[in-house]
Amino acid sequence: MSTTEELARRLGRMTAADLTELLERRGLPYRGFEFGTPVAVRDLEQLAAHLIGDASTAEALAELTAAHTQILVAAALLAQRLHGPLPESTRKAGVFHGSGPWQVMVHGWDAPDPAERAVPRAALLDFLGVTGAARQAAEHRLRELTDAALVLPAPGGDPDGPVVVPHLLHRQAARLAGLGRPLDELLSRAFQSAEIQRIHRGLALPTARTRDERQQAIVDLLSRPHEVRTLVDAAPPDARELLELMTGGGPPLLRTHCFHSRYGEHYAAEEGPFVFRSGGSGDPGTDWLAERGLVVPVGHDLVELPYEIGAVLRDPDARPAYWADPPVPGPGARTGVPDPTVLREAQAAASSAASAAELLLRQVELQPLQLRKAGGVAIRETRRAAKEAGLDEAQARFWLDLAARAGLIGVLAPEPTAAAGRGRGRKPAVPATPPVLAPTDAYDRWLAAPPAERLLPLLATWAVLPDVLSWWPELEADPPVALVSPQDPEAVPLRLALLAALAALPSGTGITAGRRDAEEWLAQAAVWHRPALREDEDLDARLAATLAESRLLGVVAHGVLTPVGHAVLALLEAGAARYFPAVPGTGPSLDGHPRLATAVTSLEDTLAALLPAPARTARFQADLTAVVPGAPGGELAGLLTACADRESEGHAVVWRFSAASVRRALDAGQDADQLLSALAEFSEGGRELPQPLRYLVKDTARTHGRMRVVRSACCIRSDDETLVLELARTRSLAKLGLRRIAPTVLISTADPDTTLAALRAAGYAPVLEAETGTTVLQRPDRARAKVKALRLADAFRSPGRNGTTAPALAAELLRGSSPPR
Repeated sequence: MSTTEELARRLGRMTAADLTELLERRGLPYRGFEFGTPVAVRDLEQLAAHLIGDASTAEALAELTAAHTQILVAAALLAQRLHGPLPESTRKAGVFHGSGPWQVMVHGWDAPDPAERAVPRAALLDFLGVTGAARQAAEHRLRELTDAALVLPAPGGDPDGPVVVPHLLHRQAARLAGLGRPLDELLSRAFQSAEIQRIHRGLALPTARTRDERQQAIVDLLSRPHEVRTLVDAAPPDARELLELMTGGGPPLLRTHCFHSRYGEHYAAEEGPFVFRSGGSGDPGTDWLAERGLVVPVGHDLVELPYEIGAVLRDPDARPAYWADPPVPGPGARTGVPDPTVLREAQAAASSAASAAELLLRQVELQPLQLRKAGGVAIRETRRAAKEAGLDEAQARFWLDLAARAGLIGVLAPEPTAAAGRGRGRKPAVPATPPVLAPTDAYDRWLAAPPAERLLPLLATWAVLPDVLSWWPELEADPPVALVSPQDPEAVPLRLALLAALAALPSGTGITAGRRDAEEWLAQAAVWHRPALREDEDLDARLAATLAESRLLGVVAHGVLTPVGHAVLALLEAGAARYFPAVPGTGPSLDGHPRLATAVTSLEDTLAALLPAPARTARFQADLTAVVPGAPGGELAGLLTACADRESEGHAVVWRFSAASVRRALDAGQDADQLLSALAEFSEGGRELPQPLRYLVKDTARTHGRMRVVRSACCIRSDDETLVLELARTRSLAKLGLRRIAPTVLISTADPDTTLAALRAAGYAPVLEAETGTTVLQRPDRARAKVKALRLADAFRSPGRNGTTAPALAAELLRGSSPPR
């Protein structure tokens, strides 16, 4: 039975939940490719073939730790020792898949069954050089790789039998281990007959009639270890030094001028055919190696050491690299950090985060932010909102981005105006005003929730957002702008690697920010958890930015991963990032995703335990302030914001009352008695409101509405003739064109809204009056942006997707299978 059939049998014995998890980990129900074309999976055998294929394997390898990856590489290297290098197979047109070191051109391969290159399990563990607890840990990792369908079933399906790995590992493992490709493959790609004849002559081989015979003779000679060692022993010192360089563990590549393209010396060819450079390279050692086929050109001024040569010159007893555990922190580690200290700092950070987001979004509600034509929030708008909320610009951008991705704010586009004219020359309809960023319906529910529930969607969004929001490398050329499309696919792996590295530290141990040795350890640990990060040139800077964001959210405190951080890590490990732009924890149903639902519930419980219940009362003081210990509840915060100005944040929130802030509440329709009664309901301990506060409210109400703006364009009336005369003579109101037409009436050339604004700016307290004589209440516009809530099933953004979800596909595949039990 083939490996594909054995794997299909194993898949058929899985539970629906386990098969669903495997499908989602491997990008299904619809991310299979064959020569660049998406292929639907309709049965278990087709699923097994997809999982074994290069595209799916490359994606899965990118999510492994270094230890898991090295076990697979070791299995492929051991297979090379036992079975020889994998022969080149016939290839067809292909496409790129995977990331980092596993980004490969995937082809159609006429390859043998993977089971033909199986290695004994015990021999593999011996090859890794592990004993005792380390051996048990390696066996556990083998079981995890089996569950991920990266260790394939051995013949007969014995779970403890030989280790079988996909062909991609066999093709890539030699390169990752510092070995080149087989000599026969390299010669076929690089040379035509004349160059093969030259190498044949350089090795002093017997006469052969054809190019194929000469190439076969070269391969046969250099495949014999004794002949290779004899040849190398006779090499000049410069040539032996170059061989040592290429077999020292790094890439088996060398820059040289031995060869150039057959189409000319100045033609920078990246593939053959190549010819020997006339007059040589100027380096006798390199020329000696080239003349004997010990290095073969693979690109412009680049040669590769063939597998046969590197395998002989390497230490035959050398073990493969195997880092069983992440690196241990050095002197930059901070030890003995007590848990209560970590919890206090985490609580303070989380409370501040919820408060900062609330302040900023309240400003967005009061005055929606204008958007740029090029995309994103206008910089001046971000600065204005940040100033009003008491935040710096970078923090404002951060919260705006998270709130938008969490569905709390969205684009509010006005209805376009009707087009004028008829016929072919009619101009298209255009919006009356530019689109703005405004709250959504979800914002109202969010605002009424306690701090823990407010922070949940923001944290979940931060976890899965494919962007490092605070990292903006080219500030001068491209100034930071809020609400741009996230385009950093490595941000989530980097975030997961950072949290996993901190989670692996002993209890009470953290890192000291700003220390170079701590930063170096963090980068090394992150690479252990996600080896593809090794190729990130800006890794240190991006890790520092991510760590700063973690501290801002209470995920990290004192260099230690907090309980919130552990819950966020569990959310990422449950695969939450697969569903972006849908964000688990912001509303999408988690039915059919039990592991994800458990992670979201754990994050909810952790936040609820960390953040105290919101305060429901305030302490009103004689200095016209109201102090709320901790975070205020939504109703209390709404009342105080309506009639007072938020003055300070911290462990307690302080509001200050003034005549202007009280007028704001009176303008919205409340009278003095209603406002005082509402405030008294929230007074701490049921205490009576201080006398200065009562006097302020009543005095402000006494002058409120003494003048009235009549709808027309426009009149001002007041029973106070002295006040009317004062208004007519006030120089700051001259722009209104006021004219007294009666002892108690003025007319204005400005519209009612402009007149009201000018009077209030001059320190007066007018109200708007309807034609019937009743007061018109001026409540702020509560327009809401419409944002479509995404389902998790909508998150697979792959070519040719259909409506099938992973749970539905798993059920269908299991229902259609009847494997022997």
